[in-house]
Amino acid sequence: MTTPAASAPTATATGYGDGPRRLGYLGPAGTFTEEALFTQADLRDLELVEIRSIPDVLAATAAGEVDLGFVAIENAIEGSVNVTLDSLAFETDLRIEREVIIGVHLNLLAMPGTKLEDITRVVSIPIAMAQCRQYLAEHLPGVEKEDANSTAGAARFVAEHGDSTVAAIAPARSAEVYGLDIVRADIEDHPENATRFVVVGHDPIPAPTGHDKTSVVVYQRADVPGSLLSILQEFAARNINLSKLESRTTKVALGDYCFLIDLEGHIDDELVADCLRDIKSKHTDVKFLGSYPAASAHGETVRRDADVAWKKADTWIQDLRNQIDR
Repeated sequence: MTTPAASAPTATATGYGDGPRRLGYLGPAGTFTEEALFTQADLRDLELVEIRSIPDVLAATAAGEVDLGFVAIENAIEGSVNVTLDSLAFETDLRIEREVIIGVHLNLLAMPGTKLEDITRVVSIPIAMAQCRQYLAEHLPGVEKEDANSTAGAARFVAEHGDSTVAAIAPARSAEVYGLDIVRADIEDHPENATRFVVVGHDPIPAPTGHDKTSVVVYQRADVPGSLLSILQEFAARNINLSKLESRTTKVALGDYCFLIDLEGHIDDELVADCLRDIKSKHTDVKFLGSYPAASAHGETVRRDADVAWKKADTWIQDLRNQIDR
């Protein structure tokens, strides 16, 4: 099902090339994915395609059924979204082209007039349920839990069945979309909850901005003492900061692990390129998952300051080079 953005013009080139582009994302209407997507004006103006699950979004993008995919990859409370990581690391050749981070507030939604004591069953996606584990234990002990494909899908399920004993954990927007009451708001166990989403596709690597992130998968040559240390030393020697380091089984054998790494910088940066070159030459393999603009509250300021600093440094270098006796 295709859902164009409200008041959006026909999809046109918006930083991703010429002609209409199709972007697949986790539907239905009212998901956190949709909320995050709609913070990006250029993405919102593409032809938006609702897809029922994260694996289906990634599969459709890999197959070319949509040009871009937009999926969750990490949550501040529950950590990585494993299905996204595994697909990028082992199953597809998609690259990350952008990241988007939004604050996440989870709510208990039910049919109008429902009271907390009426609820005997809660429906949501596992990662959302896990983010409210403490609340459910304290306020709805023994409640039956049921998995859904998305938070909005859980809200739609409650609305369609009209059962006042069933509630959904979902965004506030889902209550508006499906005509539900917010029985309790902000039930996540930790108030500083946030989720990181990524745009994935087959497009060329975005140009460096001065405030970038690079994601890679590093495979070990052998499971021997010091193998991880030897990888980390390459980054430390070049003063490259790692914002994420996670081990994942390679799905080949027990004890066979690879490392998913997010680092500050762009593949176009000499230090980053030199570091990855050395790692690839010393270890079994490195899979490049993308270099892309880093999302942060001060990202635009950092990029602007970096651009000014680079121009000053370039002027300095050019002045010195002009003094060479040729």
